[in-house]
Amino acid sequence: MDNQAPTHSVAYWLEKLHSNGHSLSLKELTYYKSKTQLLDLAVQKRLRSPLSGQYLAPHKGRGMEFAEVRHYQQGDDVRSIDWRVTARTGEAHTKLFQEEKERPVLLMVDLSSSMQFGSQFVFKSVQAAHVAALVSWSACKRGDKLGALVFNEQQHHEFRPQSRDKAVLRVLHAMQDMQHADIGEQVHAGNLLSQLQRMNQLAKPGSVVYLLSDFVELNDEYGDAIERQLQHLARHCEVVAGVISDPFERQLPQFNDTINVDTGRGKISLALDDAHFRRRYHRQAQQFDSQRLQRLSRHCHSLVEISAASALEQQFSLRSA
Repeated sequence: MDNQAPTHSVAYWLEKLHSNGHSLSLKELTYYKSKTQLLDLAVQKRLRSPLSGQYLAPHKGRGMEFAEVRHYQQGDDVRSIDWRVTARTGEAHTKLFQEEKERPVLLMVDLSSSMQFGSQFVFKSVQAAHVAALVSWSACKRGDKLGALVFNEQQHHEFRPQSRDKAVLRVLHAMQDMQHADIGEQVHAGNLLSQLQRMNQLAKPGSVVYLLSDFVELNDEYGDAIERQLQHLARHCEVVAGVISDPFERQLPQFNDTINVDTGRGKISLALDDAHFRRRYHRQAQQFDSQRLQRLSRHCHSLVEISAASALEQQFSLRSA
């Protein structure tokens, strides 16, 4: 059977998704309730996984809860030795764990100004919300509790993990409302850093944490501090980074004009009629992209690149082929 999604026009996919590409509707986000199999396809072809494990197939040592301590036996994992009990008794003891009945899933959804851009299909912020909806409905279907941090420069909504459809709907409503809100001109530097700091406080050990952002702050003065927060989060949670991008950010089109673009971090002029400028832009974009992915891959258990230029069904189905 051919798993590839058919190729259709942008207008076809926008109509199918009940989307206009720049705002969000509840109908558009509930569309993914019947598409949870897409998450399996996305995980099958995830990129750069220096750490073990993936959501939908929990690995040993994560998503487990402590059961008891017993004497160490040949063949036991030495990493599970309880050194405190061993020191107190003078005999080696090991910790036993049992699989948790449920595994909290937390989302960090970036709807800040740099995400309010899209050149071909939908805004990056809209695509991030689509991924968040897909993960949310999948967690609900599995019986996992769902929590979230949804933020832009001006505000953030925080939801502690809860179960059932109600938990999903509160996250979807928050994304819808925030996407419609006026961000304004002010940009708060270090916003991603502060949200990661809060996520480290919110996420309990063994949780699966989805980070959905363009991660532009990784390459500025906050990059090192962000990496430290990612490292801390990955020590006790399974971290999945969904890097949302747009083709325009990597390769400028040829056009006989200079255009002004608001990047969300300032306004810039792009000389699309200058071949030398386009080549230099492309080289710098490649360097930025490489550094961003390299930093994320050091600490995230899974790293998936998601384009705002096509529907998730197209991208994830193609990855499974």
